Amino acid sequence: MKHTQTVPVLMYHHVSPVEGMINVTPSNFEDQLQWLKRHGYRSLGSDEFAAHLGGKPAPARSVLITFDDGYLDNWVYAYPLLKKYGYTALIFLVTGWVGDGPLRHCLGQGELPETPSHHDCETRIAQGRGDEVVLRWSEIKAMRDDGVIQFHSHTHTHTRWDLIAPQEKNTRLAEELALSRAALNAHLGNVSEHFCWPQGYFDADYTRLAKEAGFRYLYTTQAFGQNRPGTDPAHIFRFAVRNTSGNSVGRRIQVAAHPLIGPLFNKWKLWKRSLRKRA
Repeated sequence: MKHTQTVPVLMYHHVSPVEGMINVTPSNFEDQLQWLKRHGYRSLGSDEFAAHLGGKPAPARSVLITFDDGYLDNWVYAYPLLKKYGYTALIFLVTGWVGDGPLRHCLGQGELPETPSHHDCETRIAQGRGDEVVLRWSEIKAMRDDGVIQFHSHTHTHTRWDLIAPQEKNTRLAEELALSRAALNAHLGNVSEHFCWPQGYFDADYTRLAKEAGFRYLYTTQAFGQNRPGTDPAHIFRFAVRNTSGNSVGRRIQVAAHPLIGPLFNKWKLWKRSLRKRA
């Protein structure tokens, strides 16, 4: 079996027909999955990806598909399409947003619930109406038990404590990690070593606290690096998937995984970013 030296990690938030920031329409998401299928790609689970980082290269043409926050549209649209094409994904849950209640309809089951834009989701969550836009534990368990989605921590409230209470940020993060772990243990019976930073922010103190809390695999929102065997599991690179065609995302995946073009592309993008910061 051929193996890969780099596993591209794809970052999504929403799959919904509603236009908006960080959203992919169901038709484009399906086109992206079809591209993966046509080109022989497979999706990894968290244990397989951890083994890859630990020095056991993953099979050739492997990707890791991730979703942040845990929005209702992940159940309504993303889950049925992933299952249709035989792919799996990880969802990083903001555990304090998740509530109880019966399963709602998902694609193929009749009238579907509303799946608002990201901005509308944020507004409703702030208003205490999170159940309208966030997954329920019943839906989370259904996706997990079906073997399609694995669930991991994204803190308990998704708060940027470094901005709101910088003097207390370390204490607050430690509380968030403990609450998130307790919620996952209570509702799902376990908590993994995989964790995703809210809004992509982390520093040396945060990394230390996450490790002390039992998290080893730390997912960033930084795109320009390669997840190779033996690389630091506390700094996992991901790139955001846009609302675009399968061919477009496919080219980005191929660049990310290429042993020569990938590092050159990353250096070029980081150089361009440094120029913008100086301007």
